[in-house]
Order: sequence, then C-alpha cells, then structure tokens
Amino acid sequence: MNSAFYALMMVPRGPNSTIINVVMFGSMFAIFYFLLIRPQTKERERHDKMLSSVKKGDDIVTTGGIIGKVVHAEEKQLTVRTGENTRVTVDRSRIAAVLDHKGNVPEE
Repeated sequence: MNSAFYALMMVPRGPNSTIINVVMFGSMFAIFYFLLIRPQTKERERHDKMLSSVKKGDDIVTTGGIIGKVVHAEEKQLTVRTGENTRVTVDRSRIAAVLDHKGNVPEE
C-alpha cells in the first residue's frame, strides 16, 4: 500500500477528530490564501492602477510585444505610434507595461 493510505490511517479518531479536521482545513485555506489568492489580487490592483494612469505621450509595451508612444487615449482604446507613420489602435487592457524615459519598466 502507498504512503497516502497510511497517512489517512494515522488520522486520529475520537471526540477531538472534528476539531483537528477543522483546524487542518482552515490552515490549508490560509496557506492557499497567502500563497495564491492574495498576491494575485495585489498584482491585479497594481495593473489596474497602471492602466488607468496611461495617458498621451507615454511609452508603452503591449502584451503582444509592440512598443510605441500613445498619441491618443480614450476610455477603452489607445492609439499608439509604433514607427514613423504607423499607428495602431490597442485595447487599453492589453497594455503590459508603461516605460520610463530610458525605455525600462520602472520598479515599484
């Protein structure tokens, strides 16, 4: 038999087993929350804040890898100049990063 079966056999049975099970499931939820859910929520908030602050004149990188300068900003779309005479309309939610004046992604 495998080790998981033996681990299940070792779980205490009796009047305190319900309390132990509740504590085990509670600790598992806490681990998932602090390792998976909370960091993802913070990253989503940071990204939403960055998206709302994009304005005309910012250098950006899209999720597709297009680098350009914003020449027109609307609520849902941005017009980005990618070359001398090339303009691309991009959905605002597809912006991956806003670049600083040196062309690097600023650290927060």
